[in-house]
Amino acid sequence: MNDEQIQTELDREGMKLASFNKRAIAFMLDDMIISLIFAVIFWDKFKTLVEPEALVLFINSLFIYILIVKTIYQTIFIALYGQTLGKMVMKIRVINREYLDQPSYLEAIQRAVVRAVSEVAFYIGFVWANFTPLRQTWHDKFAKTLVVDA
Repeated sequence: MNDEQIQTELDREGMKLASFNKRAIAFMLDDMIISLIFAVIFWDKFKTLVEPEALVLFINSLFIYILIVKTIYQTIFIALYGQTLGKMVMKIRVINREYLDQPSYLEAIQRAVVRAVSEVAFYIGFVWANFTPLRQTWHDKFAKTLVVDA
């Protein structure tokens, strides 16, 4: 289906694409949750780091682990619920573009991996959504998903 057909199908089903603001707030909430998890796990280490440079170096050393946890978090929540905790709070959800239903595990994994790549690439894949009719980020395009109001 092309973009117009999908928009027509969304309208017929009474679905509305999620706004950029809702998606951005959900993103920030999810990042805060991941950050909180790492802060709790490494609290003892954080308390010993008094110099800002040492703190930055330590956080940078966790980068790959943070990326892995984010990917797992995104995959599990999107596959099981179609929403992460941030999306639940913002009342938005991810759907399969073709069936307008919850994404499969494969789509959730694909979406999470490309999402991580987009983050590493200075969030260009997120900005991309502002220039597409269906507000699709790189990870939405790749996994053939959309984000709609729940």
